[in-house]
Amino acid sequence: MNILQRKRIKLVVIAAVMLLSGVCYRCSRESAVLPLTEEENTLLLSTMAEEEVLAGEESPEILTEESSEQEETPEMVVFEEPSCFVHICGAVNVPGVYELPRGSRIYQAVDMAGGFLPEADQSFLNLARPVADGMKITVLTIQEAQTAAQDQGISFSGNEAGLPSDGQTGGALAEKIKVNINTAGKEELMTLRGIGASRAEDIIAYREKYGSFQKIEDIMKVSGIKDAAFEKIKDDITV
Repeated sequence: MNILQRKRIKLVVIAAVMLLSGVCYRCSRESAVLPLTEEENTLLLSTMAEEEVLAGEESPEILTEESSEQEETPEMVVFEEPSCFVHICGAVNVPGVYELPRGSRIYQAVDMAGGFLPEADQSFLNLARPVADGMKITVLTIQEAQTAAQDQGISFSGNEAGLPSDGQTGGALAEKIKVNINTAGKEELMTLRGIGASRAEDIIAYREKYGSFQKIEDIMKVSGIKDAAFEKIKDDITV
């Protein structure tokens, strides 16, 4: 065998080796991309399902925390105490109209008006009497109180100012409080002479239906209140 034949055999062997290497490489590539078997697919799907369940278990907790933070606390309801207005004049330091809480007493109205003047007859007032909306309180001097007592024909004894010991009659004179027939309640209306519970209810029903009284004489429009009844109360009422 000569040199030329040896070279040809060597080239054939090299070509065969290269061809065989290419075939092996191709087979390995095809095996790498082969589709998954049924068991492998089942295992992969179950793993994905477990991950979704775990993710779903965490999300409600997050939503619950967020919703609890967004809960609004109810607003506190504050009820304001109603008030009333009274006009206090006469022997006080600062006469005028004052606003007081309902249920206040006359002594509190006097305090708001700066207190009594030195010449005021304090014993005429029933300081413990409750005030009413629209009430007018006139504080008399000692001289005015004595004159008023003489005009009423009342004989007083028991104290320096010539007042009864309980102070009730004197209080009515000094305060000169008139009942406002547009604002007075049932109990206050019943303090008028000749006005009982049923008549007081009639007065309230009338003004609720027809509106406020324009003058004190309008009260005679209420059923049961005529000239005789009006004469008894005309000096004790106002609008």
